[in-house]
Amino acid sequence: MSTVPRFVKACLAQPVDRIPVWIMRQAGRYLPEYRKLRGEYPFLTLCKTPALATEVTLQPLERFRMDAAILFSDILLLLEAMGVDLAFDEKVGPRLGRGESGEERVRSLSVPDPVQEMGYVLDAIRQIKGSIPEGCALIGFSGAPFTLATYLIEGGSSKDFYATKSFMYKEPAAFHRLMETLADALEAFLKAQIAAGVDAIQLFDTWAMILSPADYRELVLPHMQRLVAGVKHEGVPTIHFSLGTSTLLDAMDQMGTDVLSLDWKIDLGEARERLGPQKAVQGNLDPFALFQEPARLEESVLEILEKGSRWPGYVFNLGHGVHPKTPVENMRRLVEVVHSFPVPQAT
Repeated sequence: MSTVPRFVKACLAQPVDRIPVWIMRQAGRYLPEYRKLRGEYPFLTLCKTPALATEVTLQPLERFRMDAAILFSDILLLLEAMGVDLAFDEKVGPRLGRGESGEERVRSLSVPDPVQEMGYVLDAIRQIKGSIPEGCALIGFSGAPFTLATYLIEGGSSKDFYATKSFMYKEPAAFHRLMETLADALEAFLKAQIAAGVDAIQLFDTWAMILSPADYRELVLPHMQRLVAGVKHEGVPTIHFSLGTSTLLDAMDQMGTDVLSLDWKIDLGEARERLGPQKAVQGNLDPFALFQEPARLEESVLEILEKGSRWPGYVFNLGHGVHPKTPVENMRRLVEVVHSFPVPQAT
């Protein structure tokens, strides 16, 4: 009988023998072996070829003793499966086709069968589970409805999110229908990932930070609550990440995920105090702290660990993804410091 990974225990706010650690974007451009592969294959080919996605997912585990791996994929692949044209431009990032109006964008979407339309993702999960080190968890993921909506409405990345916020305010009924459709597609996709074998699910809602607390509660939170409730029935921990957690923390606490992954702009001790011991947290070192000299980096990591480990239910991570120019040796040192940190004993 296999034991429960310490990462999963921490997500469920259970005691662990040491603080688990993984890093958002740990499989990616800061690793020379990834850059080599990326020079041979287009990004979407890496994502859609199970053997290559497996190789990239496992690359950081060959260097570092991470407690979890995250599936190598991209949040926008679901939109492609929903009928949206998707391409990646090396200079400007993702480009998505879109209709001329909000109503057209909603009508053009379909809820795909993930087994039929995204089987390559599920095949990669099964391959990774067959090769992942014992005790290491595998995290599946997706974009959250609002962040996917921004890419769909904007047609790609944005600096001011003019099209998204105009659509929200001018066509609120259509916006809610869009969020409902995205949540339906996400629930099916995440359940398929769980059935394929992932040990936890992380929802990325990076661009929720552009919303006021009132707009978040009205336009996003109900859809997130429904999505999370549907996925939690499958029995694996759920994690939510967003930038801007300092202003939206209280509302995000109401969505029902097991873990809130925090950005670096909120004090971790303050966040744990506000959320209480029943809520697990993940984070939240500034990714650029990895550019410090080793001694200062160690101090920064220990400061986060002291605040995060106040109660059971803590996973060390960055407050966003690792930067592509991060020194590999500094990542190694970070993992060593986390693993050597003595877990406080309950009194």
